[in-house]
Amino acid sequence: MAREMKIGIMSRDDFKKYTMAIAGGEIKPGEDQPKVWFDSLESMAQVLSTKNRELLKIIKEEEPNSLRELSDASGRRVSNLSRTLKTMEIYGIVKLEKQNRAAKPSVCVENFQAVFGI
Repeated sequence: MAREMKIGIMSRDDFKKYTMAIAGGEIKPGEDQPKVWFDSLESMAQVLSTKNRELLKIIKEEEPNSLRELSDASGRRVSNLSRTLKTMEIYGIVKLEKQNRAAKPSVCVENFQAVFGI
């Protein structure tokens, strides 16, 4: 089921301080705080580029059963799709479900909200 994801953007130094403060009990992140953090707007833009958001739309609408089917629908090479989708899976944006020898992609997140800083 698709959901909304709140994404945070914070420098690596600030993120390190933030996580140390959480570990030390100084800060308790609320439910409304981002669960996924990028160190720059540019790094977020690489994952959520226009091309990759179009890919998410294709996955949602076409429901391909494999990366080969997604390649046919999107015009992108399977090797490129594999790298892109594995990165998106790390962030929880897509899920790659193994079916026999194929990986069936599905969209986990449809809407994104970006938060700068903490």
